[in-house]
Amino acid sequence: MNRSLLSLAQMNSFAIKAYTPQIMEINSKEDLYNLSTSTLHPTNFYILGEGSNTLFVEEMAPTIIHMALKGIKVEEIDDFYRLTVAAGENWHQLVEFCIENQINGLENLALIPGSVGAAPVQNIGAYGVEFADFCESVTWFDFADKCEKKLTRKDCLFAYRNSVFKQALKHKGVITAVSLLIAKNWQPNLSYAGLNQLPKESINAKAIMAEVIRLRQSKLPDPKELPNAGSFFKNPILSLSRYTELTKKYANVPHYHQKNGDIKVAAAWLIEQAGLKGKRRGNVGIHVNQALVLVNYGNGTGAELFNLARYVQDKVYKKFNIKIEPEVRLISSTGEKSMEEFQHG
Repeated sequence: MNRSLLSLAQMNSFAIKAYTPQIMEINSKEDLYNLSTSTLHPTNFYILGEGSNTLFVEEMAPTIIHMALKGIKVEEIDDFYRLTVAAGENWHQLVEFCIENQINGLENLALIPGSVGAAPVQNIGAYGVEFADFCESVTWFDFADKCEKKLTRKDCLFAYRNSVFKQALKHKGVITAVSLLIAKNWQPNLSYAGLNQLPKESINAKAIMAEVIRLRQSKLPDPKELPNAGSFFKNPILSLSRYTELTKKYANVPHYHQKNGDIKVAAAWLIEQAGLKGKRRGNVGIHVNQALVLVNYGNGTGAELFNLARYVQDKVYKKFNIKIEPEVRLISSTGEKSMEEFQHG
């Protein structure tokens, strides 16, 4: 291996051994303005936060732009707290900061790994709550114009694990900060399975956060002990007619009604029913307690994990005629690709 290459093994939660020719640390706005225009072609770079939702499929990676901007500012405006948070802050630490300061609302999103800057990209969510529920705006640095722009919540086009940052604005800039509005009149969200057993009359945000952490830790392995990126696949969303057809054969499929009438079904259940939970292939496998989680048992490569993901996808499709899509971002030597782009070269 070329000694001038830099290892990314400590910068991704799969602990995959991948290498980059350059890591550009963004510690200030000045660092952004100084980014070389030659670096900013989509095939030349990948923006990395904490690497908790990234799989380096190939041994070589492009130039890494590592967002490390820090800072949390709290304002009180009428019935809300406004938090302006830099992209390089840790998401879970932000949730803890809020609860410690009696700013309640984010507790259902506790222990989600990754940086604040990555949260809008994926529109992270858990236990009945999404990032979009609190987003006022996202501050965005446009590579072409070399200036910051403010995108409203509406501008962000948030959807299930999706946003404008994965679509029209992909490769065109980077998130530098987010602005969150959190209501002072706190109302607990206990609708999701696991939280609906908590006593509503005496519950508080700190107790909900503790329960969310307990539930997540009981289901998901610690990446420091067993390298993983949490949920690898998104829960597929079906039309009502397609869901009704599915229930004729599988009446007990876990599901969640969407506002538009569609039905989200549990990918973990589909994978488990396909007989894949706990299955191991060489150095990688599917976790024994949570079928949504692919794990690296120590010496796995990105290619091994990718092939396992494709195997899972194929097995689920053959059994249910449902295609499950990766939530984890797949990175090649020339930048991010979809699973289909990898498969077709």
